[in-house]
Amino acid sequence: MNLEIRQIDASNKKQLRQFILFPEKLYRHNPYYVPNLVFDEMDTLNPSRNPASDFCEQVLFMAFRNGEPVGRIAGIINRWANEHWKHDEVRFGWFDTIDDIEVSAALIAKVEDFGKANGMTHIVGPLGFTDFDPEGMLVEGFDQQSTMPLIYNHPYYVKHIEALGFKKDADWLEYRITIPDVIPEKFERVANIVAQRYNFKIRPVTRKIIRKEDYATKLFALITDTYKDLYEYTMLPDNLADKYIGFYLKILDLRYISSIENERGEIVAFGITMPSLADALIKSRGRLFPFGWWHLLKALFIKHSEGAELLLMGARADVRKTGVTALLVCDMFHKYQKMGVKWAETNAELEDNHNIRNHFEAFERIQHKRRRSYKKEIE
Repeated sequence: MNLEIRQIDASNKKQLRQFILFPEKLYRHNPYYVPNLVFDEMDTLNPSRNPASDFCEQVLFMAFRNGEPVGRIAGIINRWANEHWKHDEVRFGWFDTIDDIEVSAALIAKVEDFGKANGMTHIVGPLGFTDFDPEGMLVEGFDQQSTMPLIYNHPYYVKHIEALGFKKDADWLEYRITIPDVIPEKFERVANIVAQRYNFKIRPVTRKIIRKEDYATKLFALITDTYKDLYEYTMLPDNLADKYIGFYLKILDLRYISSIENERGEIVAFGITMPSLADALIKSRGRLFPFGWWHLLKALFIKHSEGAELLLMGARADVRKTGVTALLVCDMFHKYQKMGVKWAETNAELEDNHNIRNHFEAFERIQHKRRRSYKKEIE
């Protein structure tokens, strides 16, 4: 059976939609897979709609056998990241395949060719255009339900990638935290002392604040300050704030956002959370129409899940040693208790990022997933 690799035209809606919907067939009977929002994927992979195309080049490929799709992959060159980290890497992402290493090898080879033709020396991934895209191949936790922002993949992906000569470049860990009925007294006391000593205050976020105070840009600047030194981070200008942060602020229940300000009214710590959308996305198959919007709307605002997803959190560099994260976590957990949240799932946290991993050490938690970025030299 002949294997055919076709380049996908991202401006062709039919071809792009086939590329995006390929995992639906691959994971049809897998209870742990959570589909992405189709419209969001369409915008991300269409260069005319993704602002990252200002500093990234991309190619999309699909593998076919007897006319049937059997795999897909994206190749991405992020010029800003390469310049910042002083390397020449092509990224692979949106990697999905049947259990056939011939398919995996052919798809990876296409991305390597793309990279080599543009002067790249290494291939790394799974990564997206920026850190706001899904990244990391799941290597542990295949029997755990995925979350909206992250990648799920079959166990055989790991065997394929490692057989093709890739080695570990970085690992991320994910935790499931049990929300206690009562915050530990010592933890609560520390949070109160920190607030008084440094004049920190919790400020509820409202639609009016977002609209009138350019909140998305302020928050985006703080996110950049928090994550700028982490693995493969892409420094982005403030004019992209609305694309990467504004979207979430428009759709989230704002009670799930925690914001800590100093006495000058500057945001110094933040936590962006949302109710778990996993079940809603499964029911809607990632589509808004005809009835997917109702499942998502219900999960976001009407009948919240007992679970929450921690999308982003952090603190400004100059206040990290003050204990401000204790105040932040207290506020987040008090909100969870009021809304009936029983557990929270962290986003992927870098294995060596002990600052963020220590935020929740006072609470019952399990590390239940691990994901990995792989790298190899292009021959």
